Amino acid sequence: QLELVESGGGSVQPGGSLRLSCTASGSGLTYYTMGWFRLAPEKGRLGVACMDPDGVTYYPDFVKGRFTISRDNAKNTVYLQMNSLQPEDTAVYYCAAASYTDAQPMCVPPLQYNTEGRGTQVTVSS
Repeated sequence: QLELVESGGGSVQPGGSLRLSCTASGSGLTYYTMGWFRLAPEKGRLGVACMDPDGVTYYPDFVKGRFTISRDNAKNTVYLQMNSLQPEDTAVYYCAAASYTDAQPMCVPPLQYNTEGRGTQVTVSS
């Protein structure tokens, strides 16, 4: 059974950067579409970056140019590099995995995925 564990969250000032990691166990990630979504009060779940097994990515407009998803299948790890962070990026960030799903459907509502991690808090504040 696939399990995902996120790490790398924390507090950062506006304009700062963070890199989140998502490490998998129980199964390899090679054939999964992987993604990140966030959950903030009154904003619901929003996909922020997704990548299919072929490396095709999808980013919503509100993070495009600032966030980058990458994966290292040999390490069973997915990363989310977040630059130019703003207070509105404050949220709990979750890693997710999906089978037989392209990047865009995974990243747009209703966020199609099979497994998610427990999340890591990201706080952007001065």
